[in-house]
Amino acid sequence: MEYKDYYNTLGIDKGASAEEIKKAYRKLVRKYHPDVSRAPDAEHMTKEVNEAYGVLGDADKRASYDALGRNRRAGEQFSPPPDWGSGFDNGGAGGSSDFFSDLFAHVGRRARSGGQSFQQRGDDIHASITIDLTDAYHGSVRAVTLRVPQHDAQGRVVTRERTVNVNIPKGVLPGQQLRLAGQGHAGSGGAAAGDLFLEIGFHPDPRYRLEGRHVYTSVPVAPWEAALGATVYVPTPSGQVEVAVPAGSQTGRKLRLKERGIPGNPAGDLYLMLEVVLPPASSDRARELYRTMAREMAFNPRAQAGA
Repeated sequence: MEYKDYYNTLGIDKGASAEEIKKAYRKLVRKYHPDVSRAPDAEHMTKEVNEAYGVLGDADKRASYDALGRNRRAGEQFSPPPDWGSGFDNGGAGGSSDFFSDLFAHVGRRARSGGQSFQQRGDDIHASITIDLTDAYHGSVRAVTLRVPQHDAQGRVVTRERTVNVNIPKGVLPGQQLRLAGQGHAGSGGAAAGDLFLEIGFHPDPRYRLEGRHVYTSVPVAPWEAALGATVYVPTPSGQVEVAVPAGSQTGRKLRLKERGIPGNPAGDLYLMLEVVLPPASSDRARELYRTMAREMAFNPRAQAGA
């Protein structure tokens, strides 16, 4: 029996990790499986790949196979013993040959018997979805259209559109992923479908700035509201709120509305950044009022700077 280099079959190094072995195996199965590939040797290659993974994918079998590879002589051939199915002994004269024959025959038989009913879980799909800030406050349902490959009646791979309704949970943040079980690519041979993972993004909104679950927004106030104090109404992602502006406020003053940010455990806060806005001097009356203030208030906004 010919010695087979299973590492070469899977296209990996001998020091490959278990995850690298699995990844290489799944890639080759997708490439050569008869349900997908039109290559004339697809069935043979699928058998070879299954055989290699049956050994390298099992830690104990891989260790024994590696030991055999270190001890064998170049060009050495192997003959399966008549009692290979009853177990093997990896020691003594001829032990390595007997082991390899047993291992090879066992895996080959499993690959042959399972070739027609091969099962492979479908691949996961990774995509993104962009929502509004208000969706994170209240939750919502969004329709996502995916373009996924499928097999038509002739066995050809075609791309079809599939629409999935996605429940956006309250409190979701940018960068988080939603998992929709069974909404990925279909499995082979009746195996389960993969999952759909959607990464959350937010539509840009110039009114708001986010820091984690905290939300910041600017609130314009008139000079007299800032100087004398006032009650103003401010639109927020959770609805309009009534806010008391303290007397003597200046531009940049920060008012905190506890737990009015993005919901969560704990919820974020909503910060209102006051911005004093001057009325335009666009009429004779407005200009006269500004001149009166200049004469009677004797206010120097640069006094603290030494000017």
